[in-house]
Amino acid sequence: MTLIAIFFPFLSFMLRGRILTGILCLILQITLIGWIPAAIWAVLSLQNARAERRNRELIRELRRK
Repeated sequence: MTLIAIFFPFLSFMLRGRILTGILCLILQITLIGWIPAAIWAVLSLQNARAERRNRELIRELRRK
């Protein structure tokens, strides 16, 4: 998924169900200069989503005990 976020930043958002963010990223990515910020944005967003999922799982496990 990280490679998709680097090479096709808009697709990374679309696959995670964030359609409007994907469209905004696609508009940014259309320009050659905008490709780098779009790729960085997609990778950071992906990392934040993964961290959020880990935190939710950790909280769920702590509540079980």
